[in-house]
Amino acid sequence: MRAGGLRRIVIDVSPLRETPAYRWLWVGSLLNNAGSQVTQLALPFQIYVLTGSVLAVGGLAAVRLAALICFALPGGSLADAYDRRKLLLAAQLAGAATSLVLAFLAFSDDPPLWAIYAVAFVGTGLSTIDGPTRRAVVIELVGARRMASAVVLEQAGSQAASIFGPALGGVLIAALGLPIAYLIDAATFAASLAAALALPSMRPEGGGSRPGLSSVLEGLRFARQVPVILSGFVVDLDAMIFGMPVALFPILAVTTLHGGATELGLLTAAPAVGALVGALTTGWLSGVRHQGRVVLASVALWGIGICAFGLSSAWLAGGLVCLAVAGWADVISAVMRATIVQTVTPDRLRGRLSALHALVVTGGPRLGDMEATAVAAVVGAPASVVLGGVLCLVGLVIVHRRFPQLAAYDAGEVLSQGPGPEPASA
Repeated sequence: MRAGGLRRIVIDVSPLRETPAYRWLWVGSLLNNAGSQVTQLALPFQIYVLTGSVLAVGGLAAVRLAALICFALPGGSLADAYDRRKLLLAAQLAGAATSLVLAFLAFSDDPPLWAIYAVAFVGTGLSTIDGPTRRAVVIELVGARRMASAVVLEQAGSQAASIFGPALGGVLIAALGLPIAYLIDAATFAASLAAALALPSMRPEGGGSRPGLSSVLEGLRFARQVPVILSGFVVDLDAMIFGMPVALFPILAVTTLHGGATELGLLTAAPAVGALVGALTTGWLSGVRHQGRVVLASVALWGIGICAFGLSSAWLAGGLVCLAVAGWADVISAVMRATIVQTVTPDRLRGRLSALHALVVTGGPRLGDMEATAVAAVVGAPASVVLGGVLCLVGLVIVHRRFPQLAAYDAGEVLSQGPGPEPASA
C-alpha cells in the first residue's frame, strides 16, 4: 500500500521506461536545455560588459520577443508540413551553428553589438521550429494516455535546467571565459541531435499541409473554435499578465528587503524550486479526468500565492515560501494546459497549436513585466504585486463564467472519442 501511495505522488517516469525513443529524446532535451541556459546567462552578461548599458541589455529582450512574434506561428506551420524528424535534425544543426558563431564573436575583444543581436534573433527563431516539432513528436511516441506524464517530465527537466544551468554558466564564464561557455552550449546539441537521428520518419497525419499564411490561419481558427483550448490560453494570459512579479524582484530586493544580489537570486530561484518540487510530485496527475478544474484551481492558488507574497514581501523567508507555492501551482497548471492542447488537437494541427501555446506562454510574462512595472511606478512595488494577484483572481472568475467548458472538460471522454473537431475550412 505504501508503494502504491508513493506511485500516486512521485513523478510518473513510465514514458521513459517504456519508450526508448522518447527516453533518448528527453535526455537530449535535458542536456540541450542546460546548455541553452548557459547561453541565456552569457548573452546579457556579454552585452553589459561590452556596452555598460542597461538599455542595450533590454534591447536583447526586445530582439528575442520580436523573433518570437515573427516566427512562432510560421514555425508551427512548418511542423505540420514536413517530416518532423528532419525538422528536428535541421533545428539542432542550426542551433549548434548559432552557438559556434557566438563563440567566434566572443573571441573578439570588441564584437559588433548588431552581430550579437542578429545571432540571438536567429537562435530564438530556430527555437520556434524546434519546440512545436518536438511536442508533436512526443505525443506520437508516448500516446495520448501518457501525454500528461510526458509533459510533467518535460517540465521537470526544464525546471532543473533553469535552476542548475545558470549556476553552471556562471562558473564556466568565471573560470573559462565566454567563448568556452558558448562552445559548451554548442556541444550539448550533439545529444539532442543523436536522439533525433534515432527517431523514425514522422510525417504529419495526412502527409502534411502546405506551410504559409493559410496554414497559420487554420490553426488560429481551430483554437478559436475549441473553447477548452481558447480558455486555457486566456487563463494563462490572465495569470501571467496580472500575476507575474518577476520584473519587480530587483526593486523588492533593494528597497523592501534592503538587500542586493543575494536576495534577488533567492527571489528569482524560489518559483523555479517550487515548480521543480511540483513536477517531481505529480504522479497523481496521470489519473485526473477533469483536467480543466485542476487548471482553474492551480491558477487560483497562483493568484493567492502572489497576493501573499506581496503582503509578506518585507519578510524574506515568508516571501520565498509564497513564491515557491506559486511556482508549484504554476507547473501543475502548465502540465494540464499542455496536456489538453496536445490531446484535443488533431495530429495534422499539433505543430501550429503547440506554436500558439508557446507564444502565449512566452509572451504573457513579457506583458506581465510591463504591467507590473507600470503599476509599481504609481503605487509602489509591494502594492503592485498584491494588486496583480487580486486582478488575476478576478480575471479567473470571469474566464470561468465565460468558458464553462474548461471546468466541464473530461479527459476520459476525449481519449475515448479522439481529438476535437477540425476547423470549418477543413
